[in-house]
Amino acid sequence: MASKQKCIGSKPAFDPSAAVADQDTQERAFLALKENDIDTAIRTWFHIPKDDAYVYHAIASVTLAQVQAMVRLGDKNGLHNWYEGCRNDEGEKLPSPSTADITSYTSIFSPSTSTPSALRAFSSNARKSTIRSLASSHLLSHYHLLSPLTPAPKTTKPSALNPYLTFWSTACQHLQWCGPTPYPTLTTHKSHPILPIFMHHFSCAIPSHEALTLLTRLSSGRKILDIGSGTGYWTFMLRQYGANCIPLDNGQSAWRTTWVPDTIRADATQWLSRPENRGGADMLLLVVYPIVGGGIAGGVEGGFMRGLMKACKADTIAVVGTQNRNGYTAFRDMTMDEFIDREHQDWVRVAQIPLPAFPGKDEALFVFQRRVKV
Repeated sequence: MASKQKCIGSKPAFDPSAAVADQDTQERAFLALKENDIDTAIRTWFHIPKDDAYVYHAIASVTLAQVQAMVRLGDKNGLHNWYEGCRNDEGEKLPSPSTADITSYTSIFSPSTSTPSALRAFSSNARKSTIRSLASSHLLSHYHLLSPLTPAPKTTKPSALNPYLTFWSTACQHLQWCGPTPYPTLTTHKSHPILPIFMHHFSCAIPSHEALTLLTRLSSGRKILDIGSGTGYWTFMLRQYGANCIPLDNGQSAWRTTWVPDTIRADATQWLSRPENRGGADMLLLVVYPIVGGGIAGGVEGGFMRGLMKACKADTIAVVGTQNRNGYTAFRDMTMDEFIDREHQDWVRVAQIPLPAFPGKDEALFVFQRRVKV
């Protein structure tokens, strides 16, 4: 059964394709964002009436009005303690990142920049013993891209509007976030109440221009199977970039907004195991934010990814998840690249690129390919 393209409670009904082409709505929504008014920005973009009281269930259960009240609190009550415990050599607490540092971080993911160059600039211009220096070192140490996969040269104009990126980059300024650090991101198990709003309306993770470009190029005309597609936002964006993308989701999680009308409702492992689907042999498999348990293993830790790898006949699989061992995605005690190294030595990591990370988190796109037998 396919899903419907919608946003619950929107009046008039939300139309994703029309939304990304509506410059007037975009300007009003983005102006509200700059004024720290997340409530109005979301309502404007998704045509949600002022009397709406929808409850967003995710890490927390909140309404738009409640989230806006917390946004207005700023860093009170520890709401911005993303870097608690980060100290200099003298043991002094490091100050919050500056506006310039935050802008430098969010600019890494701009469609008009080269990610490797932006990462180097983020690092080279960082003052010693600052949050920025810790974040830049962390991101650079994890960046991995084989030379044959080098992305296309930077563009001066976005290939397609990515509204999530704009909402996220503005939120980073309000929440004083300039990227993940080795600690305390590894041990952080909470985030800001804005996150459920973003997850319900966009996705659990933010696609960047580099990620979308890389996936489109790697697919080489093949279909991309978006496993765990959720709201369908990654599918929507990949289609905007010209990819032939199929959204597949088991429907266990309910989201307020659905960006595509044709999501296939099925268990991924079972779908791949059907003879006519051939394990996705002629596809690129994309797994966005795989859950730690569940799947065919009945809730066993890591069961979803292990079952998926067993059913997979494709030669390329991309996974969007955390690049540390904080247990948010796939496995509780190891990252995706560690899992492949330990249990699937017939596969090799060909790319690991950072994604725009929400405060307190540390996301990346991993790409693995089967080793060529000689």
